[in-house]
Amino acid sequence: MDKRYQVFVSSTYRDLLDARQEVMQALLELDCIPAGMELFPAADDDQWTLIKRVIDDCDYYIVIIGGRYGSIGPDDKSFTQLEYEYAIEQGKPVIAFLHKEPGKLPSDDCEKDPDKVAKLEEFRELAEQKMVRYWNSPADLGSAVSRSLIKLIKTNPAIGWVKADLLPSKESTEEILLLRKQLDTLQRELEASRTTAPKETEHLAQGDDLFEIEYGFGAYQSSRFTADNTYTASFEISWSQIFARISPLMIDEATDGDLQSELNRMIREINIEHLREADDLQGFRLSDFRINGEDFNTIKVQLMALKLITKSIKSRSVKDKANYWALTPYGETVMTQLRAIKKEGYEDEAPTPSNKAVESDAQ
Repeated sequence: MDKRYQVFVSSTYRDLLDARQEVMQALLELDCIPAGMELFPAADDDQWTLIKRVIDDCDYYIVIIGGRYGSIGPDDKSFTQLEYEYAIEQGKPVIAFLHKEPGKLPSDDCEKDPDKVAKLEEFRELAEQKMVRYWNSPADLGSAVSRSLIKLIKTNPAIGWVKADLLPSKESTEEILLLRKQLDTLQRELEASRTTAPKETEHLAQGDDLFEIEYGFGAYQSSRFTADNTYTASFEISWSQIFARISPLMIDEATDGDLQSELNRMIREINIEHLREADDLQGFRLSDFRINGEDFNTIKVQLMALKLITKSIKSRSVKDKANYWALTPYGETVMTQLRAIKKEGYEDEAPTPSNKAVESDAQ
């Protein structure tokens, strides 16, 4: 939307007429709206109220300081200085344009009162604490204002003014507000979905609830490549332990094969020691641990039902027939809670897996 910015121009008046005209012209060429003392007398208390109101309505404030301090207002300060200080108090972006060599100005354009000369010097020092530019001639000032204001608008964007016919209608405004409320509601719901278990999963086994996994493995002794016997066994493990183990694989998505391989490694790590203690497995090398296919499918379905994982919809090569799985936002939160390292003394006690009897598959 095309904006125009209102700029308050402050300065003493008669000594800087030519300078002000150059500034006004520069502002108009930038499509800005000048505002200043040409619109009102500056030495009336009621007009001081008007001045403040106009400054309030402006987007930017510039002050031109030459060789005169100006007429004195409240607090024994010139109206120019009062305007400058008020603009700063209101948080307006300000630029001061100071004459580079005020001593070379015509005597009629300079203060003769020693008290005002001192106040003018103090005012210059005050202005130099903020953004300041220097000028020698009215033409030089006009160019400096153009360059400086363009930069100020870029670094400090203001609200500005637009034509009334470019403003949205009442109906459009109401529709925008309604859409914004809907967006806020959706954002809150999305945030809640990341941290809160879905209500529809309350009846499902999850967390510390146990699930019995059946698995198979081979016992090797006489041959390195062919198992002397194969066995099936089972053990119980919590859903949190299962998800904590495989969820990191799905940060960047994982295939069925990736998940199955990780579950097989988990099964081996959990069960290998107690299996080696079995009498009929003494002297055998135990390998090829593999999860029961039905149990693997049950795990996937359960984690989907718990809204922890979802099937990936990312486009892939037509030759890639694998199923890919990814974490849901809620799944990411649960994974972080399960896997993040906790302070000492805050460790959660996870259920210990419970092992079942080992059965031989030998015929």
